[in-house]
This record gives sequence, structure tokens and C-alpha cells, in this order.
Amino acid sequence: MSNTTKRIIMGMIMALVAIGAAVCEHFGFPAVRYLGILIALGMIVEMILCLHNAPRKVLVKNAVPFVGFLAWLFVMLAAINVVGARPWIILLLLLIISFADIGAWFFGRMIGGDKMWERLSAHKTWAGQIAGIACGTFASVMYGLLGADTFMPQLLWIGISVSLLSQYGDLTASWIKRKLGIKDFGKLLMGHGGLLDRFDGWIYALPLVWLVML
Repeated sequence: MSNTTKRIIMGMIMALVAIGAAVCEHFGFPAVRYLGILIALGMIVEMILCLHNAPRKVLVKNAVPFVGFLAWLFVMLAAINVVGARPWIILLLLLIISFADIGAWFFGRMIGGDKMWERLSAHKTWAGQIAGIACGTFASVMYGLLGADTFMPQLLWIGISVSLLSQYGDLTASWIKRKLGIKDFGKLLMGHGGLLDRFDGWIYALPLVWLVML
């Protein structure tokens, strides 16, 4: 089975899980919040396991960024605990991050051009980043149009901010992996790696939304 096929299958499974959580929310069970907390905890566990398996020399040399990144994951856990109580916000975040991710991947490959940070991520381009922001912002605006049947200007800024932060969350995770000398944080999600590999777009976006809510 090719890696692309694995990614498609796992993407469908994750979509079904999201639909199941939405159905549970409809019947009054806060599945989105609990699911988000489980994902965040899984990301923390993955990072701890990666640190546990890393050579001592690597840990000593990069102690500050590793500890800082792990501490920030706990901030993200606190954020999902609060933001998850409003499932419509989580749905909006998922839409923006997914569209930004797909847009950056598709248009980055199609257009090509200058690399953003080739030493860190060989495939990310400036064209892909711009396209990702545009796609994420489009998803944000459409969320308002379809959900409330009205254009909400604030969703433009939300779309731009979350799309940008999700991509820099991805870059941060790539930087940490480069420091650890690994390709993926885990193997839980076939074709995607671990939870940290798939949900790295949450790293900065969730705390930002939490801050705005406060």
C-alpha cells in the first residue's frame, strides 16, 4: 500500500471520527472537548517519548528549545480544555487549518518557486504559504456565509491569522524534529506519522484563540 493511499484512508477515518464527535455534540455530549484533550495529551506523550529516546548529547545541546516546546504543548492543552467547550470554534479551526494545509501542499507543488526554509523543510515554498493563507481564509469566510448566511469581516482576520500560525506551527514541529534527528514524532496515524505530525497546526492557533476568548 502506497503512502498516498495510507494518507487517504487515515484522512477518511479522521473525518469519520470528527463526524461522530459532531453527532455526539448534537445529543448534548461534549465529545469535541474530550477528543481535543485526548489529542493534546497524545501530542505531549509523543514528545516525551521522543525526548526519552533521544541521545543524551542531543538533549543536553538542545535542552532549552526542547523544554520550551514541551511546556508550550501544556499551554496548548490548557487552551483546548477551554476552547473545546465551544465546538463551533473548534470546527472553524479545523476547517481553516485543513484548507490551509491542503492549499499549501497542492499549490506549493504545482507552482514551486523559492523555498521558505530549505534546510528545515525541503518542500515548503513561499507560493505554498501564500496559497495556504488564501485557502484557509476562504474556508473561514465560507464558514460564516454558510453557517450564518452573512458575511462577517472578522472572519477574514481570523482566517489569515490561524492559517499563518498553523503553518508556523508546522515549521516549529519540523525544526524540533530536525534537532531530534527524526522523520516523524510517532507512527500512530498511518501515512501521517504521529499526532504531533498531524495536529502541529494547533500549536500556536489554539493558544491565540484562547487568548482572544479571555
